[in-house]
Amino acid sequence: MAQRQDNSANRLDDAARAGWLYYVGGNTQDEIAAKMGISRQSAQRLVSLSISEGLIKVRLDHPIGRCLDLAEQIKTRFGLSHCEVVPSDPGSTSSTIGVAEAGAAEIERWLKRPDPIVMAIGTGRTLKAAIEQLQPMECPHHKVVSLTGNIAPDGSAAFYNVIFNVADTVKARSFPMPLPVIASSAREREMLHGQPMITATLHLAAQAHITFVGIGHLGANAPLLVDGFITEAEHQELQKAGAVGEICGWVFDAEGRLVEGHTNNRVASAPIPSRENGLVIALAMGANKAAAIRAALLRSLANGLITDESTAATLLA
Repeated sequence: MAQRQDNSANRLDDAARAGWLYYVGGNTQDEIAAKMGISRQSAQRLVSLSISEGLIKVRLDHPIGRCLDLAEQIKTRFGLSHCEVVPSDPGSTSSTIGVAEAGAAEIERWLKRPDPIVMAIGTGRTLKAAIEQLQPMECPHHKVVSLTGNIAPDGSAAFYNVIFNVADTVKARSFPMPLPVIASSAREREMLHGQPMITATLHLAAQAHITFVGIGHLGANAPLLVDGFITEAEHQELQKAGAVGEICGWVFDAEGRLVEGHTNNRVASAPIPSRENGLVIALAMGANKAAAIRAALLRSLANGLITDESTAATLLA
């Protein structure tokens, strides 16, 4: 499994971020420490490094500078609590590069906290790529709970359900959701959710301090369709109903409203945790997801976002 490298490039990225927060954003070193999840001493060293490496001049002389500006604009435009924008690679066709690494770093920041937290995890390709970048950690004081079922339509393990990957890497207490991603009927979902073990897991998910999810689109080659969770007929019905995206199987329209009926009557996933009591960060990038990302942010289905420079520019256009 690929491991995220803690190299000098990452160190310079952190120094650039600290330098921007201090010299451009007007944050104190205590505020920088809180926002980056580090000690005040580390914040001070990073600010000093941004000077010694020549990153700070009249403006931030580093590619991440424009990304930080885009992130601040998106936070203001959509009223987000958290936003991170990573540089885009024009020559790459990857739908995860950069965002996966930034997502891994943010997940690690939360897992390094000394006080116990409940972390909820969704599903998807980008989120799976982020989990694969995590460094091995010992976090027995934290709880990590899955928001989605881990059983595919054919009865096999759902490939992009990542709860077991997390458990293996960070050694936190993990709580899977032993359910199909989409039940065969609303009645079956109600019956499954009524089981004591499932009820307890759903209750734990609702208490999440921090949640990480992916965002899927409902256009051609929609993940729900490609992975066999919905049929072509259901896909077309959802499109006719105005669906543009989904989070953990919950399908929503261009205004971020959950689509009434259809497959939403059968989704076995936990409801998206409260954005008032915790932070819900979506990891997503790509032109084909722009409409879905925008819709999710408009309705505050997520109040945090990690994306790339190109997608950020599209969201602000």
